Amino acid sequence: MRGDPLTPPLGVIHRSAIQFPAMPAPATDRTAAIDQVAETLLRRASQLGRLLLRAGSRSLSRAEASLLATLTERPRRITELAETEALAQPSVTQLVDRLQRRGLVDRTRSDRDGRVVLVSVTERGRVELEAVRAEYRALLRDHVGVLSDADVAALLGATEALGRMIDAVQADPR
Repeated sequence: MRGDPLTPPLGVIHRSAIQFPAMPAPATDRTAAIDQVAETLLRRASQLGRLLLRAGSRSLSRAEASLLATLTERPRRITELAETEALAQPSVTQLVDRLQRRGLVDRTRSDRDGRVVLVSVTERGRVELEAVRAEYRALLRDHVGVLSDADVAALLGATEALGRMIDAVQADPR
């Protein structure tokens, strides 16, 4: 809660306020370990993302930042953005409208098919996205900096494993 005197101001880190749960005993059973990861990974990653967004400047919502990040790869149709972002097409249309009014994206007709409208990120959108990313990297650095060397090494290994997992999920035709 914002007005709660026990809650530090957003963006302020107090070592005493940071509590990390005790690491569970190593799972001797691989299946149990896989189940634990499947049960907790997305929830915890999502929670961390929300906490960082709450502590940041809030110049972009999570949905806006995600859409801009997707568009940095290449221009896309609204229908493709809806599928990529796992949002309903009308929601993506509203999101794109809002970003276009702010000068962060453009809509253009496809050179190959004039009926097709492509959405692309503008230079201003790239700058805004990079500013938000830099802010979150700084917040993460501050929080990771209070962890033990073993926890930092574990997080480094986890990020590398996540990269491999992302590659595998993207290659999976399901």
